[in-house]
Amino acid sequence: MAYGKLGMKKSHREAMLRNIVTSFLREGKVTTTEAKARELKRAAEKMITLGKRGDLHARRQALAFITDKEVVKKLFDDIAPKYAERNGGYTRTVKIGPRRGDAAELVLVELVD
Repeated sequence: MAYGKLGMKKSHREAMLRNIVTSFLREGKVTTTEAKARELKRAAEKMITLGKRGDLHARRQALAFITDKEVVKKLFDDIAPKYAERNGGYTRTVKIGPRRGDAAELVLVELVD
């Protein structure tokens, strides 16, 4: 499976991805760079799919990735049921322009309503 290295070592990349997915699911949206947003979308969609499954094994898999138990509870109780009839495509990416300082392309990633 292909993935972006994002200029980081594996442990740093995994920790960053877990933190950004946790924040995304807690808040419903997050602003980040385009490259990180692509990786975020892949991981978040997998977590929402686990939430739709709803069984104990899926919950434990989500707890192994997401860093906050309250976010997992929100994922399984609030977020996943909204997408019960939807097969993927739970997130939307909107470009918001270059970041001041290094001109990195920033995007807003949000949950689709």
